[in-house]
Amino acid sequence: MPTHYDVTIITVRPGTHPQALPALEERLTGAPDFLACWYSEIGALNQILILRNVSDLTANLAERAAAVASSNPFGIGDLITNMSMDTYTAFDFLPPMRPGELGPCYEVRTYMLKPEGLAPTIQLWREWAPRRSKISPLFLAMTSLTGAVVRFMHIWPYKTLDERTRLRAKSVTDGVWPPPDGPSHLATQQSDIYLPFDFSPLR
Repeated sequence: MPTHYDVTIITVRPGTHPQALPALEERLTGAPDFLACWYSEIGALNQILILRNVSDLTANLAERAAAVASSNPFGIGDLITNMSMDTYTAFDFLPPMRPGELGPCYEVRTYMLKPEGLAPTIQLWREWAPRRSKISPLFLAMTSLTGAVVRFMHIWPYKTLDERTRLRAKSVTDGVWPPPDGPSHLATQQSDIYLPFDFSPLR
């Protein structure tokens, strides 16, 4: 069975993500599928990323419908300027995500693939991601089933931004990343750095 994840990205008014924290903590803490709640620090600003495991696709769609119909989604309706909710399926060679202290800096990279780029990208990552993960762990790689397609999201945890710079440079110097010919399958790229709220299971 493929592993699915719900990625909700909420854009709030500038400087208001601390105000959103109490309501989000109340709504999300204790939910069985809740994995992460992070706020953007570098890249697209004023964003909050909520990551949840999807154990039941039908129930997940019902939750989304309720959020769309609500006048106060996630208890922070007065702060929201934009919101997206998408389903992703993980690459089948990766283990399911588990809560833990892996960050606190999470690099979320979102690529649009060329129409023919999905199959070769998965094959390249199947071969090369284990080599790259010997330098620093790959947390997640997945492709979108909803919204703009074909989107490819991958997440890398780092202890500090300096560590990120050093380890990414090492992967290039060692010749293990990016995968050979991998960039030729990409149409666009975006990279954002997220930090966890205190209540996030993934920190």
